[in-house]
Amino acid sequence: METYYAHPTAIVDEGARVGEGTRVWHFSHVSAGAEIGERCSLGQNVYVAPNVSIGRGVKIQNNVSVYEGVVLEDYVFCGPSMVFTNVRTPRSAFPRNTSADYRPTVVKRGASIGANATVVCGVTIGESAFVAAGAVVNRDVPAYAMVAGVPARRLGWVCECGLTLAFRDRKAVCAECGRQYERNQELVSKTEEG
Repeated sequence: METYYAHPTAIVDEGARVGEGTRVWHFSHVSAGAEIGERCSLGQNVYVAPNVSIGRGVKIQNNVSVYEGVVLEDYVFCGPSMVFTNVRTPRSAFPRNTSADYRPTVVKRGASIGANATVVCGVTIGESAFVAAGAVVNRDVPAYAMVAGVPARRLGWVCECGLTLAFRDRKAVCAECGRQYERNQELVSKTEEG
């Protein structure tokens, strides 16, 4: 008995593992060998390639392709039409389309990627980081960093709940949820729950 919902126009290949309570919407395709956690939402026209790992509570908006080599940890948000790549030097005449050719990309727990952003393969987006709409990420993004632009640059820091943090003397408290953070140069860590 299936414990997830797939719209009648969606295709979930035999051999794909889809978690309980997950919803796969119109014209989406989940390939054999893909693993999707519980309570995820895959919007319209989403493609999940073989061997992709998607954690629990992930929300993937319309028109996103999650190619082999991409790992989305728990509670990641992928905005509409954002793009993952998996080959650094694609050429039609020189195909690089085997698992060995793909550069791994990891999006850590709770990170958000805005609409129309591009994530170049081989990077890690840190825990609860926030990638602005339209950004091009071509290098690692630290945990809790907010990045924007082409190429993406750090503009500030964000709380796990998504609000901007203001640091004073290397410490910050979220004005909304009360979570506390400490900054040590370019690294931010959560110190206490609010």
